[in-house]
Amino acid sequence: MVRIWFKVIKDNKTKKQHVYENDEKFTYSHFSEYVAAGCYALDEATPVIIKNHIMNFAKYNSVKFSPDDFVEKVDFDKLVIENLDR
Repeated sequence: MVRIWFKVIKDNKTKKQHVYENDEKFTYSHFSEYVAAGCYALDEATPVIIKNHIMNFAKYNSVKFSPDDFVEKVDFDKLVIENLDR
């Protein structure tokens, strides 16, 4: 089961949040699809995902995306993604 908590943070306050859930088994090869689905639910741009993001998620069960990680301009300070299934 996949359960990932998405939080949009601006000025140290959570502005939007969403818990993405999927019945399939979690795989890192589908990580970008999970992030895209969560960002779509929040109506936010999807960040560019690099190997370092996946490694942080695997090691710490959390990853933070700054506005520099997005191709489009975003109106928040960071996007935090946490794994709730562990």
